[in-house]
Amino acid sequence: MEKSLLQAQRSAYQPKLPKGLQGAVKVSEGAPTQSVGNQEEIKALFPNTYGMPLIEFVPGDVAVDKKLNIGVILSGGQAPGGHNVIAGLFDGVKRLNPENRLYGFILGPGGLVDHNYMELTADIIDEYRNTGGFDMIGSGRTKLEKEDQFEKGLEILRKLDINALVIIGGDDSNTNACVLAEYYAAKKYGIQVIGCPKTIDGDLKNDQIETSFGFDTATKTYSELIGNIERDCNSARKYWHFIKLMGRSASHIALECALQTQPNICLISEEIEKEDKTLNQIVEEIATVVADRASRGMNFGVILIPEGLIEFIPAIGRLIQELNDLLAAHGADYKDLAPAAQREYILAHLSKENAETFATLPQEVARQLSLDRDPHGNVQVSLIETEKLLSQMVGEKLDQWKKEGKFTGKFSALHHFFGYEGRCAAPSNFDADYCYALGVSASQLIGAGKTGYMAIVKNTTANTDEWKAGGVPITMMMNMERRNGEMKPVIRKALVELDGNPFKTFAKNREKWAKDTCYVYPGPIQYWGPAEVCDQPTRTLALEQA
Repeated sequence: MEKSLLQAQRSAYQPKLPKGLQGAVKVSEGAPTQSVGNQEEIKALFPNTYGMPLIEFVPGDVAVDKKLNIGVILSGGQAPGGHNVIAGLFDGVKRLNPENRLYGFILGPGGLVDHNYMELTADIIDEYRNTGGFDMIGSGRTKLEKEDQFEKGLEILRKLDINALVIIGGDDSNTNACVLAEYYAAKKYGIQVIGCPKTIDGDLKNDQIETSFGFDTATKTYSELIGNIERDCNSARKYWHFIKLMGRSASHIALECALQTQPNICLISEEIEKEDKTLNQIVEEIATVVADRASRGMNFGVILIPEGLIEFIPAIGRLIQELNDLLAAHGADYKDLAPAAQREYILAHLSKENAETFATLPQEVARQLSLDRDPHGNVQVSLIETEKLLSQMVGEKLDQWKKEGKFTGKFSALHHFFGYEGRCAAPSNFDADYCYALGVSASQLIGAGKTGYMAIVKNTTANTDEWKAGGVPITMMMNMERRNGEMKPVIRKALVELDGNPFKTFAKNREKWAKDTCYVYPGPIQYWGPAEVCDQPTRTLALEQA
C-alpha cells in the first residue's frame, strides 16, 4: 500500500496503554448489574447474559495463556480509530498465545452470514496501524437479528474454529451483539460475543462509556473546517454560512464544535425539543440575530445545525412517529403513487394535528419524511437539506421585515454539510490510544471467558497510565423502545444533557457569540509536540469530568 510521508511516520506511533493492560492482567469483578430501564422485560429476554458484574482489569502476577481464534466485524458507519481497535485486539490475542489467529469478516455483519472473511496477519495489521477509515475489512449495515443469520454465522465460526466474535459498532450494532451473545449462550454453542463502542455521533455514552471512539477525531476535523470558514467569513464579511453537521439522534457533535469554534449561532436539537419550538420560531430567532448584527454593520455570520434537527422539532417529531407506523403498515399502498396522490393518501390517513403539520412543510421535505427509511427504520434525515431549508426561510422572513422597515441589511447565505469529511480522518492521539486500549480490553474479556460484554476504558481525561480498562454487560445499558411499530430491547441513546456542564458552558456564552465576532480557529489535528496540544480530549469530555 502506497503511503504518504505523514502516514509512514504515523504508522510508527505506539499507542499508550493503561497500567492495567501493560503487563499480566487480573480481572476485578464488581457487583451484579441491572438494565437502565424495563428491568423485568430485559431480564426475561436475556436470562443468560443479564445481571453480570462490571469488570476492571488491574495489574496481575501471571499472564493468561489461552489458545483461541477470534473473528472481528466492523459494523455501521466509519469512525476514526477502528483500525487501532483491530490492532489492539490482534496484539492482545497474540499476547494470550502467539498461535492464536484473528479473522476479519468482510463488509460488516453480512460477511459473517455470507462466509466472506480473511485472516488478519501481522503484515496486514501493520499496514493499517493509526490510520483512519475501515478499509482493512470494510463495513456494512446488515442487521444481525434473525436466528437463521445466527445459525449461518455459526457454520463459518465452527469451520474456522473461532471461539469468540468481536463486533465493533454503535448502539444498534451492540444491541445486536447482545442478542447474538444471548442466543449462542442459550444454545450452549460456546461462542463468546464482545462489543466495542463506536460512533462519531457521541450518542453511545453513559456512566460506563465516557465517549464513543471516533468522536474526538471527527469533531476536531470538523472544527478545523469550521474555523477555516469562520476566518473566511470574518475576512470577506458578506456571507452567512449555514453548516450542517453529522449527528442524527443527538447534537453532541454540534455542541462540541461550538465549544471549539464559538460560532454566532448553534442550534441544539434537545433544547428545541424541550422548549417545544416550532420551525417558524427557530427561523425567527435566527433572523433576529442576523438583523441585529446587520444593524451594527456585520452582514455575516456562522450557524451550526445538527443533522437530526428536523426530528427534534416536537410537532415534526410527532408527525414522523405516526409516519413510521403508517409506512410500516401501509407503505406498499402509497409508495408507488404519483407525488400528488401520495400526499393526498398520507394526509387522509394522518391524525388531524399531524396532517396540519405535514401540510405546512415544503413539499420536498414532506416527501423525504414519508418515504424510505434507513436499515434501522429511521427517517433518512441526512438527505433533508436542513441548512438550505433554514436559510431559505430566514431569507423570506428578512424580506418581509425589509418591507416593514425592520431590516435594512444584506443577507447572502452559503451552505455546507460536514459528514464524511470526519468519518475516516486519521485518528487523533486520543482516539489512537483509546481505540488500541479498547481492542486489548476486548481480547482480555475473551481471555477471561466473558460474553455479552462491551469493552470500556474510563478516566480518559487523566494521563493514559491512569485510564481504567474493563468491560460492561451490554444488558446494563438497555431498555425497551418502539422500533418499526413494535417494542424492542435497545441500548439507550445518550442525548445532550441540558443540565450538563458542556451545554451550560455553551449557553452561558452564546449571547456574546451571537452579538460579537468571537471566532476561534482550532487548526489541524496535531500528532507531535506538547501533550497539552496533541493529547487533549474534547471540550465535552473535559467539561463533563471537570
